[in-house]
Amino acid sequence: MKIEENGFAMADASKAIELDPTYVKAYYRRALCYLSVLQPQKAVADFRKIIAIEPSNALARSQLDSATKLVRRIAFEKAIDAGTEQSFVDKCLKLIQDGAAEPESGYVGPPMSRKADGSYEITKEFVDAMIEWYKEGKSIPRRFVWEIILGCHAIISKEETLAEVVLEEGVTCDVIGDTHGQFYDLLHLISLTGAPSETHCMLFNGDFVDRGSWSVEIVTTLFAYKWLYPKRVYLNRGNHEAKDMNKVYGFEGECKHKLGEMTYSLFEDVFTALPLATLISCTLPPTPEPSKPILSAEGKKRFFVVHGGLFSKDNVTLNDIRQVQRFGKQPGTEGLMCEMLWTDPQAMPGRGPSKRGVGLGFGPDVTRRFCELNGLTGILRSHEVRQEGYEIEHNGLCTTVFSAPNYCDQGGNKGAFVRINAKGDRQYRQFGASPHPPMRPMVRPSSCSVACRH
Repeated sequence: MKIEENGFAMADASKAIELDPTYVKAYYRRALCYLSVLQPQKAVADFRKIIAIEPSNALARSQLDSATKLVRRIAFEKAIDAGTEQSFVDKCLKLIQDGAAEPESGYVGPPMSRKADGSYEITKEFVDAMIEWYKEGKSIPRRFVWEIILGCHAIISKEETLAEVVLEEGVTCDVIGDTHGQFYDLLHLISLTGAPSETHCMLFNGDFVDRGSWSVEIVTTLFAYKWLYPKRVYLNRGNHEAKDMNKVYGFEGECKHKLGEMTYSLFEDVFTALPLATLISCTLPPTPEPSKPILSAEGKKRFFVVHGGLFSKDNVTLNDIRQVQRFGKQPGTEGLMCEMLWTDPQAMPGRGPSKRGVGLGFGPDVTRRFCELNGLTGILRSHEVRQEGYEIEHNGLCTTVFSAPNYCDQGGNKGAFVRINAKGDRQYRQFGASPHPPMRPMVRPSSCSVACRH
């Protein structure tokens, strides 16, 4: 459970219950795992079983109450969403047009520039000043945040579900894994990578939010970079850019506390517009390597970058991924979107059950077949802590990169990023955790106490 292998933990708990149907601790731990993988109905059943065995178990009663409220809330919100035709993007644009969302009076922080027609525009000076303002623990007006979200949305909504980055000579791309609300570690990372520029792309591979206590600052910074450098910053969706995860793991509570419910709903709307994967194509002939890489038909290296991993079936093509309808969609528990955001590599060939309880495990043979079918040099993915910040797996065809050092202030792991040049050469850079203000991770979980148990 502590290393988030909830699927394995549920299997262990179920076996314990099979051996002893009155073993309360197994029911309790399995229920917590069900909450972690967003199956609160099953958690409710386990908590009720505990109370049937131990009527005086106050902790189980408290958890049952929380889980029951979560089930009701999810059902209520689904009913509301089903009857809503207007997106929050459209609602916020209408409020801005009506003049109902002006910056708060008395704000003395970095100003956002306005054009002659009165509309706001993004500038490097503002983004740099905003980051410094955030560093001091201060906030910018809700209207500025809306402008950043909407500016980012206008760009990503025109990108394909499989975005594409072409690396010309002299251009590098840094692939960055999970940042999970660890804003001060993100600042350290950017000091190592350098900011985006004409010769420097940055690809943030999902899970910007949840867990850490500065998710708002991270996602606002990344969205601002995307608005400022639309062809040099790329954002893939992660499994935590999703409503159900944000209810449990902190972003909903943090965002509503800092910016209000409307801003949270706007973020959730725009998360569904994020591309699900990115294809990095190199334009120069590769540097000779002892073991031949898999190349595209043109003899150049290509990398598939996705948050989670590969699929429950063979013969999935890049064009199949391009056809996935992402707008307004949540990942769910099956299908290509779910698998791209949730699956993990495994050492054994073939496919296996998910150690998380969602998605599946895919072996080195699955990775090789996918790369051969699609003319890929390899895949880069994130989604899992690696003690060294990265790990090269599946005979070099699969690389995991994770960019939140000392994850949740207790992982003890390094962070890392991967730099790729126009030849497809890869460099791996590790970094340690940075000091941050004294605020524990997930200080504002919004819907159930499972988020705090680690």
